[in-house]
Amino acid sequence: MFKRRTDLAMERLEEQGDRPIPGVESRNSQSPPLSIHRIHILDERGERALERPRGHYITAQMDDYALSDSQWIYRSAKVLSRLLQPLLPQKGSVLVAGLGNRAVTPDALGPLALEHLIVTRHLTRIMPSEFGRMRPVCALSAGVLGTTGIETAEILRGAVERVQPAAVVAVDAMAARSLDRLCRTFQLCDTGIAPGSGACNPRQELNQSTLGIPVIALGVPTVVEARTLALDLMPDGQLDREKAPAAGMLVAPNDIDIQVAKCAKVLGYALNLALQGHMTAAEMEQYLC
Repeated sequence: MFKRRTDLAMERLEEQGDRPIPGVESRNSQSPPLSIHRIHILDERGERALERPRGHYITAQMDDYALSDSQWIYRSAKVLSRLLQPLLPQKGSVLVAGLGNRAVTPDALGPLALEHLIVTRHLTRIMPSEFGRMRPVCALSAGVLGTTGIETAEILRGAVERVQPAAVVAVDAMAARSLDRLCRTFQLCDTGIAPGSGACNPRQELNQSTLGIPVIALGVPTVVEARTLALDLMPDGQLDREKAPAAGMLVAPNDIDIQVAKCAKVLGYALNLALQGHMTAAEMEQYLC
């Protein structure tokens, strides 16, 4: 039997049906234009059931119109920032890592999000009178093993040792089970991330155990594995091994470049609002010019 692939804790929970899951707490809420689903994995029972490490997972599902224009992108970012704030340490600098391969559109979410991030660590040191009130934020686009020859975890360990941030925020693309969730869903968690998991090529994990500081993960599913999609389209949920799509074959929307760019902007704005406090979209764009 092929196993349906997903990086979303919410989809793993849905596979369990309506029955209560020992070691797992969940609740839903609405904060337009996002629908919020919170999952708390409490112990080993929950870890086994959802195949995720214990911790908090927040899934925000966007309405179809949430990326329709700049105004809705900013509103989505505001809601997302309020979900992100409790996961971040209250003080100290933050290192934002944009994971993924800029040359592969479905995997370019992390590097693209950094283009909308306000980096301030150097400014707070050089011009404290003008920027001292802002939180120190630095960014790193680590590339991928195939182009750098260095594991992302190794690069980030070196950066963490040198910069000494209070936390790392890792932004990466993911895989979903449902086509409806592609570029419409954000997952936030405080358990870290395995870079490359969305592209079916997971690398060394980034978490508190490997980096020594809290790692908050932000992800957006941009692909569905072809086998998972085929399984869900089969009437009986069975798939002939001889006719199954090749392992690692991924499906993405035909306008993936546009959708990834918009999701990256939402994430960049959300990080700015969570780290620096209230700012209008125009104010953020001034800092980014």
